[in-house]
Amino acid sequence: MNNKSNLITPGYVVTFVLITSLFFLWAWPNTLNDVLIKQFQKSLELSLTQTGFLPFALKCGYFCFSIPAGIFMQRKGYKTGILLGLCMFATGCLLFYPAASSREYAVFLGAIFIMAGGAAFLEIGANSFVVSLGDKSTSERRLNLAQSFNPLGGIAAAGAGTLFIFSGNEPSAMEIEAMKNAGTYDAFLGSENMRVFPTYLTLAFIVLIIAIFVWKARFPKIETQENAGGKEKGSFKALVKYPHWYGAILSQFFYLGAQLGTWSYLITYVQQNSEMGEKQAGAFLTANMVIFLSGRFFSTWLMKYVKPVRLMGAYAVINIGLVLIAILGSQWAQTKFGVGLYGVAWPIPFTGIRAPVCIFALIATTFFMSLMYPTNFASGVKGLGPNAKLGASVLVMSLIGGAILSFVMGRIADTQWANGQIAAAMIVPIVSYLVICWYALCGSRPRGPVYE
Repeated sequence: MNNKSNLITPGYVVTFVLITSLFFLWAWPNTLNDVLIKQFQKSLELSLTQTGFLPFALKCGYFCFSIPAGIFMQRKGYKTGILLGLCMFATGCLLFYPAASSREYAVFLGAIFIMAGGAAFLEIGANSFVVSLGDKSTSERRLNLAQSFNPLGGIAAAGAGTLFIFSGNEPSAMEIEAMKNAGTYDAFLGSENMRVFPTYLTLAFIVLIIAIFVWKARFPKIETQENAGGKEKGSFKALVKYPHWYGAILSQFFYLGAQLGTWSYLITYVQQNSEMGEKQAGAFLTANMVIFLSGRFFSTWLMKYVKPVRLMGAYAVINIGLVLIAILGSQWAQTKFGVGLYGVAWPIPFTGIRAPVCIFALIATTFFMSLMYPTNFASGVKGLGPNAKLGASVLVMSLIGGAILSFVMGRIADTQWANGQIAAAMIVPIVSYLVICWYALCGSRPRGPVYE
């Protein structure tokens, strides 16, 4: 008798691989937004607070479409929901052409909103599908494995954004004034603005190709398996009986605030604390995603020996310490309080450039945040039975935390106290990691009428 738990349901490995490609896909708009924040400060002349509307539009798309996506997939199934999400995703990408042509920030925000709505369908469908596609005892490992491919998309997006969106042309105030006097500044802004469209056009074609493969793929009848032996259906009313589920919502809300707030302003942080240009700082975003990928694979392996939620709690504690170094080691802390850590610098491998230790500390947090999203998600939906799709849809809605908290960070940075320095706003990720510690250590144990 073989008592070994199946990581993946036999016969559906190919389907698992195909759905895993979606994790690669939705990393693109999330990572490219980090590039756009820096690009639009130049091409649309936006402040840090104004650029905060980019992650806000992205996460609002998730927030507004998450429950409709969960209800739709409960009625029509995973496959139909994922196909609809792919079509919305591609439409949002294509809308970047009229946005770039008009140079209207609101049109860009609308395109991102629609693309994020499609991504909401993909995340709810793919995450829930992967959790269900195997033995329940291995759900966290299975989801962390699939989520490990999300950073590959982030690496590709960061590289593409740095190479094809950033021009490397960063005129000084004196040069901008000279262009204005010569009547060429408007043309410069227009050319910088149009640089964003080709990358999104390419992404739209990739999305449509994946949609064709999904349309042809074979999906198991997971809905039938969940409801075997009865006709019980999920409901929002039933979900309130699960404390570990709404604890996961709170933890996920703050996790996305920490992640998006850190990544959205990473390029800005690097440039404010070093002499690097936008392309050099953009390379840090690529390195950041490589570290995220390494953290995902390492943590997936480590989960064979350490309980996932306990590991998440330990990682949160480590990140609190790293963010403190990022704050105290910044140029802002040096100027404001005379802390003295800013002078501590390490060489960047293979470049000959030295960077303050605070930059290394902030990027290191990415390694330890790598397991938090899938672990929160899998812990939150565990034992929900027929309520899993609806529970997953509300969990994805908690991504609005990334929009709200990153906007708060931009507002903090624009205050007179912070003097435009994003390091002062890094207190927000510290609060977020404290909430994650609470969930990992106290709130994640499945409770309520749990389905085995």
